[in-house]
Amino acid sequence: MLKKIILSTMLIAGTCVAMAQKVDYKSGTINVDGKDVAKVIRIKDKGSFGLTASYELDNMAGNKLVIATMATDFAPSRNDGDGYYYRFTFLSTGQVAIFGLSKFGPEKAFAKLLGESGVVINDQLDVSKVNELIALKSKNPKAQIEYNLVNRNYGMNVMIKENQILQGLDQIGVFKDITPNGADQDAYEFSLPSGLVVAKTTFKAGKGGVKNCIITTNKDGVTRMVDISEGGTYGESMVRSEGVDRHQETIKKIAKWLVKNQYL
Repeated sequence: MLKKIILSTMLIAGTCVAMAQKVDYKSGTINVDGKDVAKVIRIKDKGSFGLTASYELDNMAGNKLVIATMATDFAPSRNDGDGYYYRFTFLSTGQVAIFGLSKFGPEKAFAKLLGESGVVINDQLDVSKVNELIALKSKNPKAQIEYNLVNRNYGMNVMIKENQILQGLDQIGVFKDITPNGADQDAYEFSLPSGLVVAKTTFKAGKGGVKNCIITTNKDGVTRMVDISEGGTYGESMVRSEGVDRHQETIKKIAKWLVKNQYL
């Protein structure tokens, strides 16, 4: 009887240890319980100025196991926990699935997701673990949709009040400060009045103001650098509106560009 109790205790303890795997990620290498199991390769996406990237998971021999690319054909999630959607291709199993990776650390999120899942065993993908990961963690986001803009007069001033973007008395959009704590660049999100996010932008304000900003438009999934230093903005000479953002002139310039190019 005593032996059975001891054996049961050992089995339970062994199970707990197996479940409590320690996953570390340093210098591009995933380490599980003190053993290096895989490497992460970051590949900058062309045309995004380094803001986005694709990721590869290689075994320790350098053979590709998983490729993750940003899935721009899905509508951006309103849940910050989902972050960016990525399409994972598990090369040896032929499976493809969509996963959410953190907006503020997609590389580490990629490493953590695959490291904790235990999909790599003896330098190969384990089919059962891949199936389990897909069943538990994959996403089923809505496909990117076409959106209709509200009626507007393209010759009217663009103004901002509180978090609203206005033309006359008509609200044509909304903006939101999404700058992470401690970031050296400001980040903003632009939406239609319905709440559909149409663009995200980052810029760095200096003594001379803002000259260039990076704008990603969700309608076409394009990231580009835009020069907003020339031409001023609609309404710059008007009386300052109440309740405006600290970057009111930059916000108006970006909004003007979005309106002109039919994103807002």
